[in-house]
Amino acid sequence: MQAQPIETIAHTIQLAVAPVFLLTGVSALLGVFTTRLARIVDRGRRLEVEHPMATGSEARLMHDELTSLARRARMVNVAISLATGTVFLVCLTIVLLFASALVAAPVSGIVPALFIIAMLSLVSALAIFLREILVATATLRIGPRTSD
Repeated sequence: MQAQPIETIAHTIQLAVAPVFLLTGVSALLGVFTTRLARIVDRGRRLEVEHPMATGSEARLMHDELTSLARRARMVNVAISLATGTVFLVCLTIVLLFASALVAAPVSGIVPALFIIAMLSLVSALAIFLREILVATATLRIGPRTSD
């Protein structure tokens, strides 16, 4: 293995800084996603305890909400998986950038492809999260419940 000039290593570090900032942003999104999932699970558990005691229209409303919560939990779980995949791909991109600076390895085709896949994964995670928010607001009830 041949020693690389410090300028080459410094340039590689500069190239890797942008993806590292991306990791910070995606990590913050993962925090939001997991908090959202935890709230959905908490609400679902509470309803599962109350549902057997409910009757009539109240039981039907609780059943519908439990169904919606299960759907929303699956969507957030997929968003978490995609965001985690994004982090994995960005980390792999950073590793390849450094490896290419240290070892003369042809990664000029792999690095952009990995980064594009990472961005597609992030966009997909955000789109699914947006869909979950739309489902949540469609079933939102504010105000006193009226008896049917």
